[in-house]
Amino acid sequence: MMNFTINGQPAAFDGDPQMPLLWFLRDEIGLTGTKFGCGMALCGACTVHVDGLPLRSCVTPVSAVVGKNVVTIEAAEKDKIGQIIQTAWVEEQVPQCGYCQSGQIMSAMALLSHKADPSDADIDAAMSGNICRCAAYPRIRAAIHKAAEALKS
Repeated sequence: MMNFTINGQPAAFDGDPQMPLLWFLRDEIGLTGTKFGCGMALCGACTVHVDGLPLRSCVTPVSAVVGKNVVTIEAAEKDKIGQIIQTAWVEEQVPQCGYCQSGQIMSAMALLSHKADPSDADIDAAMSGNICRCAAYPRIRAAIHKAAEALKS
């Protein structure tokens, strides 16, 4: 039995330890906010946090998170930084098709958790693994700056 925490709740899995974490989240426990994009950790749509760091769940086996804390987009609204980022996302009208947004927000949360006042270069570096096929990158950068300003107050 593999035990870990998902969004603050205990979770266990006794299936194939090589199953990608993404499939466990979506198919086994019904957390469908995390998206499947490329399946090769190239697009970032499947980004979750594991012990506070962004991780691509499409290539991470469930066995790799045993004893760790996994946070998905479903828990973003319970996190102060996540709330502020989601508000900034709406105010800057970031989402277009919306498919990449959960991964984008998870990466932005990780950035602002570790760097309160990121530069454009910091944002570009932190978000470079998240691809947006709608090319909303300028609005994503603006939303992250807006969220960083809101976190200062």
